[in-house]
Amino acid sequence: MLGRAFLQAAFPVPLTTWPALGGDWWALRGDNFALPLMSPNVPDALTGATPLGLMKFEQVVTANTDLIMGSIGGSLGETSGIIILICGVYLALRNHLNWRIPISILLTVAVLAGGLHLLDPERYPTALFMLFSGGLMLGAVYMATDMVTSPVTNRGCWVFGFGIGFLVVVIRLWGGLPEGVMYAILLMNAMVPFINRATQPRVFGTKLKEANS
Repeated sequence: MLGRAFLQAAFPVPLTTWPALGGDWWALRGDNFALPLMSPNVPDALTGATPLGLMKFEQVVTANTDLIMGSIGGSLGETSGIIILICGVYLALRNHLNWRIPISILLTVAVLAGGLHLLDPERYPTALFMLFSGGLMLGAVYMATDMVTSPVTNRGCWVFGFGIGFLVVVIRLWGGLPEGVMYAILLMNAMVPFINRATQPRVFGTKLKEANS
């Protein structure tokens, strides 16, 4: 993810431009076979902004049905929210990820976005839009749950997820970029050592001050 952050900063146009031909998952596009960082020569393809870009810079909100069904422009992790959720449930049931992290991320985004939308519906999108647009589902299920860079305690996982969800909403609505999942996760990854230290349970038979020393 750090590598992707570098690539997006170095080559923002190739990484954020997609064909505006949604609605058909099975059709092969010419840009699928283009060389990295090269422009495909496809006469019947038009590039278009992703739903987050349309909302951020043109105040155009994509229909929720298109977001849920994935008939939108974007990378695979931005157009398959339902599939990612299904796979995430499977991984959680198999105990391959800590379910507290994606739940806390999605819950925080839903609550904050829903509350802001109630305050000013003309300015802020709905909670459903915020959940299914961009790479939030992919980041919450697969990126934030990485065992090496996520907290080791359950309480820490809740704090970690709440922080990511809060930063996602702040960056998307008030930052200069339309998407904030990648940067939110990276920022909270840097906080993991402090979260682990603050949420370590007290060792039985010791005083709280001794456990924290």
